[in-house]
This record gives sequence, structure tokens and C-alpha cells, in this order.
Amino acid sequence: MKMLIRWVLLAAALLLVAHLYPGVVVASFTSAMIAALVLGLFNAVLRPLLVILTLPVTLLTLGLFLFVINALMFYFAANVLDGFSVRGFVAALIGSLIYSLCGLVIDAALEALFARRR
Repeated sequence: MKMLIRWVLLAAALLLVAHLYPGVVVASFTSAMIAALVLGLFNAVLRPLLVILTLPVTLLTLGLFLFVINALMFYFAANVLDGFSVRGFVAALIGSLIYSLCGLVIDAALEALFARRR
């Protein structure tokens, strides 16, 4: 149940990103749901591989290169999907930052909600 609620909230967060920043466009809530799913899959499968492959660069930049990796995941998801688009790499970077902040808030809220139910 928690995963389903998180998925719906992350889709809503993606719509919020599109509303706040004009460089990110989401056509509908259905597109946002699919995009949130694809972003989750990319972050679960591709991101760890990219983090390991770019570890020297990440260490040299004191972890700042992880922002680039997050932006790449956002940009790749937009390129794969219809109904979700990003206008360039800078838009992907800003969109991924806003989306990540929303994800942190959602995770903290869900932890507090489900911890109270135990």
C-alpha cells in the first residue's frame, strides 16, 4: 500500500515540477504516473551502474557529479516517453532537483504516517 501511495504522490510531484518550471512538460496525470514509474526503474537499475562507472569523477567533484547523473536519468526518461518532455539538459537538472526535493518530503511524510500506524 505504501508503494502505491508513494507512486501516486511522486506522479503528483512530477506535475508540480511541470507547473513550477516551464522547461518540464507533462501532458496528463497518466503520463505523470508512467513517467514516475520509468524514473523509478531508471533510478533503480541504471543509476547504480552510472554511479560506479563515474566514481572517480564523483570523488573529484566531491559528489557534485551525482547531480549530473540525476539530471541524466530525468532527461533519459523524458526522451523515452511520450507526454513527458524536458527542454534541454539545464531544464533536466533543475527539474530533477525539484523532483528530488519533493521525493524527500514525500518519503519523510510517508515514514511519519506509517510509523504512527504501527
